Amino acid sequence: MPANKKYLSTPFQRFLKMSAGFVGGYSVMLSFHLLLSTVFEKNNLIITAAFTGYTLWAVLLLLAFLAKNGWKVWLYYAVLTLVFALPYLLKN
Repeated sequence: MPANKKYLSTPFQRFLKMSAGFVGGYSVMLSFHLLLSTVFEKNNLIITAAFTGYTLWAVLLLLAFLAKNGWKVWLYYAVLTLVFALPYLLKN
């Protein structure tokens, strides 16, 4: 039995969600750890980032597929990346 057509997205929306999940999720994860590097010592943060980095990236990857519009996911991930990276960029 095929899937109901109203639940399927267009190929371009699927590409937007996949690229937002992979690239956007990775950039949010990196910028979040840059934010943490402004607050905590870098030696302690390296160990923390090794464990939490992949977990956070995987969660952001899955969240991208739950949205209906891939453009909104890209917008949210771009805003989060800028907000998280801004304190690090202003400090250096």
